[in-house]
Amino acid sequence: QVQLVESGGGLVQAGGSLRLSCAASGRTFSNYIMGWFRQAPGKEREFVATIMQSGGRTYYADSVKGRFTIARDNAKNTVYLQMNSLKPEDTAVYYCAADLSWRRYCATAVYEYDYWGQGTQVTVSS
Repeated sequence: QVQLVESGGGLVQAGGSLRLSCAASGRTFSNYIMGWFRQAPGKEREFVATIMQSGGRTYYADSVKGRFTIARDNAKNTVYLQMNSLKPEDTAVYYCAADLSWRRYCATAVYEYDYWGQGTQVTVSS
């Protein structure tokens, strides 16, 4: 069983920045592929970013590429999402997720992730 707890959400003006954190339980965090997803009201949950176990490989949705950065600290069992140049369309509940499958590619589909956090609200005002 893996527990994920997100933090760092809030209200920010357009153009501002936020850093989300996701703390994971378990002794094998370094074995997990970690991802960030988001869900806006009335929309499906969508992929944002993912990072492989060692942190050496990352992948981003086109909508956030160049603005968001995913990183992990395996010693702290934590994954981060640095969000810069935020836009009103970034407003959503942001979820972190863990993929325990040992796949060798960056997973971007909801069904490919095994555990989810409770989410943290990010609101960007115009």
